Amino acid sequence: MIKMEQTHFDLSFEKQDFSENHLPKGDYENCSFVNCVFSETDLSDVNFSECEFRDCNLSMANMNNTAFRNIRFKACKLLGIHFEKCNEFLFSVDFDSCSLNHSSFYQLKSKKTGFRNCGLVEVDFTESDLTASVFDNCDLSGATFQNTILEKVDFRTSHHYSIDPAINRVKKAKFSMAGIIGLLDKHDIEIE
Repeated sequence: MIKMEQTHFDLSFEKQDFSENHLPKGDYENCSFVNCVFSETDLSDVNFSECEFRDCNLSMANMNNTAFRNIRFKACKLLGIHFEKCNEFLFSVDFDSCSLNHSSFYQLKSKKTGFRNCGLVEVDFTESDLTASVFDNCDLSGATFQNTILEKVDFRTSHHYSIDPAINRVKKAKFSMAGIIGLLDKHDIEIE
């Protein structure tokens, strides 16, 4: 007997620990998750559309074929997430005041993604497409950019990035004068 997955509309989940009682597989549309725990949870094959996660912990969650379509994360912990394992079809996320340290967007098409006031320490953006994304006041210490499409990306208010223009596509990307050192640090030169 095949188990049918349910579609959940316009629901609000508050203060639930899904690491203990797993979120049922299915489709979640226009739902909100507030102060919920998903750490180390298996979210494989779950579809989220037009949902918001606020003050949630999703650290180390399994995201195999998870769909994120027009999703907003606010003040969430997303440590060690492998976003490249998500379903790429209509993948669209926005991050505000989140910690994404040690996560990976390897080879992911994530155009027009908003990262505002986020910790992105040692995040892997290798071979990803971040065209027209915005990094507003983000810490990019140790983040990896290799063969990454950064065209029209705004880095003006972010800091601690190291981006080699010779191995990344940076056409029309925006940087501040203070952040220019992050484009030249591979040359081991001193700028005063």
